[in-house]
Amino acid sequence: MSAIRRPALLLLAPLLLAGCADQWDHIGRAPGMTPIDNPGRQAEASAVTMPMPIPSQTMRQPASLWESDARGFLRDLRASKIGDIVTVIVDMAEQAQIRNQTTRSRGAGESLGVPNLFGLETVVPDRVDPDNLVNMNSSSNSSGAGAVNRQEQIQLKVAAVVTDILPNGNLVIAGRQEMRVNYELRELRIAGVIRPQDITTRNTVSYEKIAEARIAYGGRGQITDVQQPRVGQQVLDVILPF
Repeated sequence: MSAIRRPALLLLAPLLLAGCADQWDHIGRAPGMTPIDNPGRQAEASAVTMPMPIPSQTMRQPASLWESDARGFLRDLRASKIGDIVTVIVDMAEQAQIRNQTTRSRGAGESLGVPNLFGLETVVPDRVDPDNLVNMNSSSNSSGAGAVNRQEQIQLKVAAVVTDILPNGNLVIAGRQEMRVNYELRELRIAGVIRPQDITTRNTVSYEKIAEARIAYGGRGQITDVQQPRVGQQVLDVILPF
C-alpha cells in the first residue's frame, strides 16, 4: 500500500463507520429501542421561545369562594401542569393540486438614418445609405408550465407530555412513541405549542391546533436499510459534480 493511500483510508474509515452505526445495531437481531428519557430533552422542544403579551395582574378577594380566572366549578382533569399527559390526534387527509402556465412574447425594432449632417454625408462611400445607417431588431419568447399533485393521509394517536408553560399560559408539549414489529422499528415524534382551551374534555387535542408543530414518522430496521442507498453512494452523490 502506497504512502498516499494509507492516509486516505484513515480519513474515510471514521466516516464509513459512522454511517453504518445504525445498521450495526440490528445485524442478526431486532433494532434496539431508545431508552425512556425526559421528553423535554428532545431537540424539537428543548428551546421554545415565542412573543409574549404583557402579563396582567389578577386581583383576588380575601376569603372569597370564587376565583376570577377559574374555568369551571368542578375539577378539570385536562392537562394543565408540567408533566401532565395529553393525547394528540393526527388525522391528516390533505390534497393539493396546482397548475401554472406562463407565456411571454416581446418584439422590438429600431432604425436610424442621417440624410444630412453638416455636409459630411457626401464623404461616406456610395454603397452606404445615409437614410438607413442603423437598423436593429430583437425578439424574445418564453413559456413555462408546472403542475403539483399531492395526496397525504395519516391517522395516528400519540400521548405527549407537557414540558413547559409559557408566560401567556400556552403549553409546550413533546411526545415520542416507538413500536417494533419483527425486525422493523417504527418511531413517531411530535412537539409544539398548544392552548389549554383547545384541549377537549377527553384530554385530547387535534394536530391542526398545535402551533409550530413538528411531526415526524419514520423507522429503522432491515426493511428501511434495503430502501436506502449505501453510505458510499450517498457520499459520491454529494461530491461528484456530474
